[in-house]
Amino acid sequence: MSGDQGIEPDQAAEGAGGEHAPVGARWQLGEFGGWLLGRSGATRRAYVGDLAAFCEWAARAGKAGPDEVDRVLLRRYLAYLSTRGYARASIARKAAALRGYFAWCRRRGLIPEDPSRRLGSPGSGGRLPAVLSSRELEILLDGGSGAAGSKPRSKAGGRRAGGRAALSAAWALRDDAVLELLYAAGLRVSELCGLDRAGVDLRGRTVTVMGKGAKERRVPVHARCAEVLRRWLEEGRPAVAGPDSPPEAVFLNRRGLRLGPRDVRRIVDRRSPVPTHPHALRHSMATHLLDGGADLRVVQELLGHASLQTTQIYTHVSKERLVEVYSRAHPRA
Repeated sequence: MSGDQGIEPDQAAEGAGGEHAPVGARWQLGEFGGWLLGRSGATRRAYVGDLAAFCEWAARAGKAGPDEVDRVLLRRYLAYLSTRGYARASIARKAAALRGYFAWCRRRGLIPEDPSRRLGSPGSGGRLPAVLSSRELEILLDGGSGAAGSKPRSKAGGRRAGGRAALSAAWALRDDAVLELLYAAGLRVSELCGLDRAGVDLRGRTVTVMGKGAKERRVPVHARCAEVLRRWLEEGRPAVAGPDSPPEAVFLNRRGLRLGPRDVRRIVDRRSPVPTHPHALRHSMATHLLDGGADLRVVQELLGHASLQTTQIYTHVSKERLVEVYSRAHPRA
């Protein structure tokens, strides 16, 4: 029996920021976590959690530091995760964390060679992104009352008669703006939640967001989206902002604080006619652009993908839709 048989990686690594047993100082996970500060909080927590689980597992196999890890051990670890029933996407993320960590160790001089170079990981199993239909998008984006509702009153007026209706109209404006922007610009939820007022150019119809790897990008939006954003910022936001509201934040939650990912999920759940998630709006935007003839590299820039390979998955979605339409419409199909 090999040294790693029967050693189960910490299941908390599947979550963000789970608790782990202390890891030896030779692994320098704290320093690596500091190096990851340029990444999003969710990515940093996931990577550190994944690595803590690996280090514990490796320590039980008799490895005290990164200089004692070889390629065989890494491949054995990924194989073990697979036998334990981890999803392919989770294993792929853990492999990415290992590659990032050992490349960092090599640059720091902690190891003579990088054992994770060309370390393979399972694919996503061929699962294509969920794309909303035109009808589902119509209900999701136009199903609220904010776009056609009455102008919300000021916060002081909201405390008088009719204040509750005015606040309801203000929140509807916010929901309209959130959903329109997710689909119009193909934003990640973290990018939308982190959007500041200085990043919104209504006249130029663009938004500037901070993407993965602390990379800033400016994305165009259509006239409808710009108008909904204007109504939220000029009419809705002043009606719900409180003394503790961050003045720079574009979107606020019901407590008057910056909107968070869970808040966005609730907005989508309230409005969507089918079970879905906020990221589906990003998937739908990319797929619909390609269906409409957009260049793949343009879509890559709009989405903020570092690699064209990441964007290419949407061409597969479009091809599947093409085959579906062909099979349904061709007389001999």
